[in-house]
Amino acid sequence: MFNAGKLGKIRREKERWEKETVSKSIERLPERGEFLTSSDIPVNRLYTPAEIANFDYFRDLGFPGEYPFTRGVYPTMYRARFWTMRQYAGFGTAEQTNQRFKYLLSQGQTGLSVAFDFPTQVGYDCDHPMAKGEVGKAGVSVSTLKDMEIVFEGIPLDKITTSMTINAPAAILLAMYITVGEKQGVPQSQLDGTVQNDILKEYVARGMYIFPPKPSMRLVTDIFEYCAKNVPKWNTISISGYHIREAGATAVQEIAFTFANAIAYVQAAINRGLNVDKFAGRLSFFFAAHNNLFEEVAKFRAARRLWARIMRERFKAENPTSWMLRFHTQTSGVSLTAQQPYNNIIRVTLQALAAVLGGTQSLHTNSFDEAYALPSEQAVTIALRTQQIIAYESGVADTIDPLGGSYYVEYLTNKIEEEAVKYIEQIDDMGGAVAAIEKGFMQREIMESAYRYQKEVENKKRIVVGVNEFVAEEKTPIKILRVDPEIEEKLVERLNNVKRQRDNAKVKEALNNLRKAAEKEDVNLMPFIIQAVKEYATLGEICDTLRGVFGEYKPPSIF
Repeated sequence: MFNAGKLGKIRREKERWEKETVSKSIERLPERGEFLTSSDIPVNRLYTPAEIANFDYFRDLGFPGEYPFTRGVYPTMYRARFWTMRQYAGFGTAEQTNQRFKYLLSQGQTGLSVAFDFPTQVGYDCDHPMAKGEVGKAGVSVSTLKDMEIVFEGIPLDKITTSMTINAPAAILLAMYITVGEKQGVPQSQLDGTVQNDILKEYVARGMYIFPPKPSMRLVTDIFEYCAKNVPKWNTISISGYHIREAGATAVQEIAFTFANAIAYVQAAINRGLNVDKFAGRLSFFFAAHNNLFEEVAKFRAARRLWARIMRERFKAENPTSWMLRFHTQTSGVSLTAQQPYNNIIRVTLQALAAVLGGTQSLHTNSFDEAYALPSEQAVTIALRTQQIIAYESGVADTIDPLGGSYYVEYLTNKIEEEAVKYIEQIDDMGGAVAAIEKGFMQREIMESAYRYQKEVENKKRIVVGVNEFVAEEKTPIKILRVDPEIEEKLVERLNNVKRQRDNAKVKEALNNLRKAAEKEDVNLMPFIIQAVKEYATLGEICDTLRGVFGEYKPPSIF
């Protein structure tokens, strides 16, 4: 893109500028110190075409909606339609979550995102001893189809898209959603949304697993296969870098480890006999947006280009839709501080701006009070308004990839992709993502990055406003959401009522059929799970049936 003569002149002039102009300035006013991105990529004081000397417009950028999709997956991006404003919500009872969903929709939210409590995420009913004290605390409690019916009561599933953050029991919650749709008169072929269904990142970073990797991968692939035939509009997985990043990974590690996991899922589906171009278009991704604006924008752009190359070159996908990286973004929960909580509004704004400049397809903005508790109605409204102001007032959505061509952003895009590829190749040499997880490789890398970052904060190499600098002694009083501990008793009572009113003989038969199917490795379990759900078998009963066949995962010691 740049001829050798011009590049030579730019390099010579930059050297002259450094010696004659910069050196005099530094004598009078020294620079603040060493400059690094969150991935420890050194940041130069100035970027020129010389830093991207091998840049080729058509190979590295191209045009939006065309390979390699660096500038965006759709030809007109936000000029046609804004990203989906999908606020993550769910707490307490199904009734409370239903009320919050309806409030958010009334305020202009354009998609639902369901948060489930910890017991639900690890396959325990609300009356299980392991659930005590956690029911409804960090999400909505769902033990049976009855709860799911209430969560979506009065919300037409043929007119809304829903994302469900659920992994180990993803097949069960998806079965419930399908059944609720049928009860509303919406055929499963018309349902639109996403189930996270990303179990590998649970082993890497989050810990919400139930079964060992092999049967867990079987359940993931069962969903791929079932939805390809029966729920064609459904995104069968949201391969998540978010939790990897929140656990302490760098931006480079977030992309590398997410794609290593994604490669494992794609290969598992191909091994099942699925045609890559039949399922790859329904894969979606989920990334974090942190505070370093330019690094985050470059990360999203590098991810789009790298995934397109992986799908076209590694997996030989032929359909351009299979090359497209479609992703949801959430602003960073781990960056929020309890100190001076209103500062979090500014942090979230910067992070949301990075996601939009990076070309996200949907976005959740965290609320300023989430360092204390689940968000209050006031806080979640401000978070939603942040997206709406960016969309309607800032102008950043009026042109596509507005930072494209920036010497710094293009350099960072190239560098992040290059470093991510090194990690992926290293994981390939270990035998792939599952083998790397079993060896504790990704877990150790993330822990080391998290430790390094924490030491930098403690030593003030990285400033966190209100935490290690510009500290205020006075506390900021804010009203926070509190989940009534008595709801646990009410939910247990509802569960007992369901068990009394259902046909327990049919429940026993459905669970027995599921057990027999799970014992055979070549049987798709989704139809058996759907039948059990329809008979009002509980989440815990279904998971216990599968535990009896698959066993439970015990993590390796990685210290």
